[in-house]
Amino acid sequence: MYKKIIVPMDGSKLAECVLPHLEVISRSCLPGALELVRVVNPVDYHIRAGVPISGEEESELNRQSREEAEAYLKMTQYQLASKNIIASTKVLFGQTANTLIDYIDETGADLIIISTHGRSGPSRWVFGSIADRLLRGTCTPVLMVRAPGCVPGV
Repeated sequence: MYKKIIVPMDGSKLAECVLPHLEVISRSCLPGALELVRVVNPVDYHIRAGVPISGEEESELNRQSREEAEAYLKMTQYQLASKNIIASTKVLFGQTANTLIDYIDETGADLIIISTHGRSGPSRWVFGSIADRLLRGTCTPVLMVRAPGCVPGV
C-alpha cells in the first residue's frame, strides 16, 4: 500500500520512539522506499540576538551541522539495516516544518511517521509542534507516535 514512507528524525530520543513502529510497518507493508529525513536550520535561524559572524564562520557552522545530521541518520540507518530494514537518508536545510512539508509534497510520500510529545494548551502554543504542522500542512497521511510515558489530556 505504501510506496514511500518519510520519517522525520531530529536526533532526539523522542524521535527515535518511532523506530519500533517503523520496523513493524516496514515488515508488514513492504514499502518501496523508506527515508529518514533530518532538517538542519541554517545558522542564520539560530542568530536572533544580532551577533555578527563572518561568512566563513557561517559556512563552517552550517557544514558542521550538516555533518552531524548525516552522521546521526547514518547511525539510525545502520541500526535499521541490522534488522534487515533498508532505508535511505536525506539532510535538508531550512525552517523545519515548511521544509519538511515542501519535501514531502515534492517526493510524493504516501505516509509520514513522526513522534510527538502530545503537548496541549499553553505549552503547545509556546513550543509549537512540527507533527501538528505536518498534519495540517500536507495531505499525506501522518502516523503520530506518542512519547513513552505520555499523560492523556486535552
